[in-house]
Amino acid sequence: MYKRLILYYFTGTGNALSVANWIAQVAKTKELVVEIHRITPSLEVKLPDIDNQTLIGFCYPTHGFNAPPVVVDFILRFPKSQNRVFLLNTRAGMKLSKLFTPGLSGLAQLFPALVLLLKGFQIVGLQPMDLPSNWISVHPGLRGKVVDSIFQRCEKITKRFAEKIFSGEKVYKGLISLPFDLLISPISAAYFFLGRFALAKTFVADNSCNSCSLCEKECPVNAIVMKINRPFWTRKCESCMHCMNRCPRRSIQTPHLFVIVIWWLVFFVLPLFIFKELLHLNPAEARFYNLIFDIVTIVTGFPIIFFSYYILHFLMKYRFFNILIEYTSLTRFKFWRRYFAPKQFLGGTHKI
Repeated sequence: MYKRLILYYFTGTGNALSVANWIAQVAKTKELVVEIHRITPSLEVKLPDIDNQTLIGFCYPTHGFNAPPVVVDFILRFPKSQNRVFLLNTRAGMKLSKLFTPGLSGLAQLFPALVLLLKGFQIVGLQPMDLPSNWISVHPGLRGKVVDSIFQRCEKITKRFAEKIFSGEKVYKGLISLPFDLLISPISAAYFFLGRFALAKTFVADNSCNSCSLCEKECPVNAIVMKINRPFWTRKCESCMHCMNRCPRRSIQTPHLFVIVIWWLVFFVLPLFIFKELLHLNPAEARFYNLIFDIVTIVTGFPIIFFSYYILHFLMKYRFFNILIEYTSLTRFKFWRRYFAPKQFLGGTHKI
C-alpha cells in the first residue's frame, strides 16, 4: 500500500518517541523507507510531492487535553496537500490492580485533525495510546513493574494499529471517546489559552542545583534560561516534564505550598475582594456574576502569578527561603518517583 513513511514526533519523557519507534519497526518489516523527525520550534516543514504511496504520521503527547502548542504550531505551518496522514497521541494511562485505565484526549486529536482536513489531507488513522502518566508535579512516577506492563500492552496495540494502516485500512479508535473529549473541550481551551502559562511558573531549582545547565540545553521548546545561576522557566514552557525527570540531581521541584497560596489568593481572595469592596457588587444580586468574576480573575490573576514567580526565583538564592520552599514541595521526597520511558522500549537513536 505504501512505500514511504514520514514520522514527526514530539516527546518530553519518551512516550511518544516509543510509539514512533514501534511504528517505524513495523514499517521496516514492510520494507518502507522511513524518515523520523523530531518536532521543534525551528523544524522546517518539508513535504514530499503528493504521492499516494507516502504516508505521514504525527506522534505526540497530550498536554492539558490538547496537542502540545509546538505541535499545533508545526501543523498550522504545514502547506496544503492531499497526502494520507495519521495522528497518534499518548495520554495519561494508569493501572489499578490488573485494570488498565485510559486517559482522555480532549482536543489533542480533534483540533490537529480538523486543521489537516482543511488543508486537504486525508486522515486515515486516529489512535490514542494510554502510556504511563508523567505529570510528576501532581503525582509520583508509576512503579517500574506497572510502567513495564503498560508499555508491553501499548506496544502490541501500536503495532496492530501500524499493521492495519500500512495494509490500507482506516482506523479511527480516537473517536470512541469523542463524547467525553467534547465534554472536556472547554477545559482544553482554557488550558491552551490561559492555564499553560500559569503552569509554566510552577518549577524551581533547589539548593542541590549545581547550575550544570542540562535542563536549559535539553528543553524541547527552549523554554528555560539561566538567571542568577539558576534555571528560570519562561512562558514558553509546555510542562512536558523533561527537565524535572531528566535532572541528574533531582534539583527541580514544584513548590506546592507556594503555588497553592498564590493561586488561592489570585483566583479566589483577590477577585472576591475586588468584586465586593471595590466594585460594591453583591454576588447574590449581581447579574452575570460568574462572567464578571472570571474576567476580574484573569485580568488581575495572571499578572500577579508572573510577577510573584520573578520574586520566587530571586528569593531562591537565599538559603532560608530555598529550604522553606524545598521542604514544602512534595517532589523533593525520595518516594516521589521520577519518570522516563524505559530504555528497553525506546529503541532507535532519536532524541528524547
